Amino acid sequence: MQSIDRAMNVINVLVSNSSVNGLAITDLSQECELPVSSMHRLLKAMSKHGLIQQDEQSKHYGLGNIWLEYGLRMYDKMDYISQIRPELERLMNRVKESVYLSQPMEMESLLIERIDSEKSQIRVYDQLGSRIPMHIGAANKAMLAYMPYIQANEIIDALVPENERAALLDILKETKVRGYGISHNERTEGTSSVAVPILNHFGEVHGAVSIGFVSFNLTEDRLDFLIQHVMETGSRISSKLGYRGP
Repeated sequence: MQSIDRAMNVINVLVSNSSVNGLAITDLSQECELPVSSMHRLLKAMSKHGLIQQDEQSKHYGLGNIWLEYGLRMYDKMDYISQIRPELERLMNRVKESVYLSQPMEMESLLIERIDSEKSQIRVYDQLGSRIPMHIGAANKAMLAYMPYIQANEIIDALVPENERAALLDILKETKVRGYGISHNERTEGTSSVAVPILNHFGEVHGAVSIGFVSFNLTEDRLDFLIQHVMETGSRISSKLGYRGP
């Protein structure tokens, strides 16, 4: 188990430094708190299985191509993506903004799809695979609002300071009443998002669809337009997953 934990630690470090052209073994040793000799043996084993690869010139290590293969296989198996993507494209073409699909993962959400609009001069860009704490953002609030009370409370208690919980619970109640989540300047200054939950045939939260947009010169009519279309899209997607309403 120790070897698996160490290997996963290396992978997490490389993922978090994905914008860098790989890391030297000394950097990995420091980040993972392992001696260089132990790190060398671990990297050799991981390289054998294609989990990491080394650049011949810089000698830096990065993720192996096998992760792309695994990711594409998982993506292909996610049948609901094939059902949802046409709806996301339809929404993007209608609102001319970036559209996102998120899925809850315990205390975080995972961004599993993003469709950008070429018509938008300024794009709100969130990287696929990004993990976002469940109490942050319109999509996460929309999902929290529709989760069972006990499940939502466990997440809130774990993530939110006690003196801020009552305010968040009020926001979630309002979110469920109006049927959508909204956030302004929460993750990135000058941006906003609106989102609705996606429910499956059991009425369980399966994910959320959201629109990200720049809030500069945002009018009330434009906001109403975005809300209307994200709600219509969420309703159609939930229906495709078998949801028939309360």
